[in-house]
Amino acid sequence: MPAVHAAGQIPDDVVRLVAESRRPVVLTGAGISAESGVPTFREVQTGLWERFSAQDLATPEAFEADPALVWTWYRWRQSLIRAVEPNPGHHAIAQWQQRDGVELTVSTQNVDDLHERAGAAVLAHLHGSIFAHRCYECGIPAQLPDAEYDGFESPPEAEGPPQCEHCGGWIRPGVVWFGEMLPADAFEQTAAAVRAADLVLVAGTSGIVQPAASLPLLALERGTPLIEVNPEETELSEVMDHCVRGLSGDALPTLVRSR
Repeated sequence: MPAVHAAGQIPDDVVRLVAESRRPVVLTGAGISAESGVPTFREVQTGLWERFSAQDLATPEAFEADPALVWTWYRWRQSLIRAVEPNPGHHAIAQWQQRDGVELTVSTQNVDDLHERAGAAVLAHLHGSIFAHRCYECGIPAQLPDAEYDGFESPPEAEGPPQCEHCGGWIRPGVVWFGEMLPADAFEQTAAAVRAADLVLVAGTSGIVQPAASLPLLALERGTPLIEVNPEETELSEVMDHCVRGLSGDALPTLVRSR
């Protein structure tokens, strides 16, 4: 069973474990971005999308059925992400990565750029990037300017996606939809980093979405210390060595402080 700690009462030996790590890997999920104001897929939709859950919209079938509705939802989320800022959890990870003698790898399930805006280099976005675009038919990347929606107000109407300059197909967001495969390179690079790590920290993920949720188990097989940061118990909690119960923005600055 893991040792469970409150975010404000993290024992010195856990802080020391982090401080002495030289090849840590940080795996992050939707929870850390939610603390910056990015809605998770479990939150209720509003406006144009009030009849849908996020899972309803994040599929190839949904895009084929109503390209404008799905496209506008993702473009609106881009504007929302641009309107929020990295939180102390993102900044703590970036500062840890920049520490002398530390080779920290960040891999995230999030499609936003908050880690990068905090100053961290990200090895892999396992579920793609909401700011990348490609053709739904031929797969050729497309360069588009940022969306100009108000990130905090639902658009009044849906707008159809642009067409590919090469084949005429619809342009889609460069994210991984439900039912699609993760980018093989991103997954394999993250798996290799986890296998080589001397510490793995998992922050803000429920441990439900596969195959990303299986990555910490690669560390478990090698006896690598595992730390979870999450306000609630997750599907991964029982395999952790230490569970810190609290928000990433509260716990991570304490965990990664220099001794």
